[in-house]
Amino acid sequence: MTAPVFVVERMPTGPEFVLDGPEGRHAVSVKRLEPGEGVVLTDGLGHWAQGVVRAAEGKDRLTVTGIENVHEEPEPAPRITVVQALPKGDRGELAVETMTETGVDAIVPWQAARCITQWKGERGAKALTKWRSTAREAGKQSRRVRFPDVSEAMTTKQVAALLAGADFAGVLHEDRDHDSTPLATAELPATGTIVLVVGPEGGVSPQELASFAEAGARPYRLGRSVLRTSTAGTAATALLLGRTGRWG
Repeated sequence: MTAPVFVVERMPTGPEFVLDGPEGRHAVSVKRLEPGEGVVLTDGLGHWAQGVVRAAEGKDRLTVTGIENVHEEPEPAPRITVVQALPKGDRGELAVETMTETGVDAIVPWQAARCITQWKGERGAKALTKWRSTAREAGKQSRRVRFPDVSEAMTTKQVAALLAGADFAGVLHEDRDHDSTPLATAELPATGTIVLVVGPEGGVSPQELASFAEAGARPYRLGRSVLRTSTAGTAATALLLGRTGRWG
């Protein structure tokens, strides 16, 4: 699927569809699509349809025709969720962007004890909106039709509950002296859910590790080098997608 992807609130019910608003503007004024070019329309929830541009009108109106069927992409298996500790500055959006492009299924913002960034009140709401917008745009850019879910920020107690319900639960831990297993050799489920925690720059605290261990999450490491919190989730997602056969 190489045609550009555009998001619609409702999937087409007939052979012709008018794309307008911000998505229409992007198609006409930014992408500069012309009659005869192919496009993909999606709701970001797994439904998608192919069509061909019939006309581009004004600056924000694209008429798409030739739509025959609405398809549904199957739910991925196993489902991969990354619990991402809040990074500093715009590194949170970087993490969301690259994890989305790689293929993660869900992202959970986590207010870890050692996070410098705090999501409180209006600031937290704006930050969450940015993460969700980033996931949407990265989903479009990477030609996905099922965008990752970005949940509300969770506390350590809530993350522990999420881990307890997973078929595979792990915590990326960079301490070489700690009894951690290479993620590359971990036994992974063929179906169900995988939940992996990525800690903040200061690391996961002993209390958090203990809480997660009680929930059934073991510590894992990626390799010899220590990655930033904003890149570790992406590297781990790529590894898991390869090992589970989803990148096969």
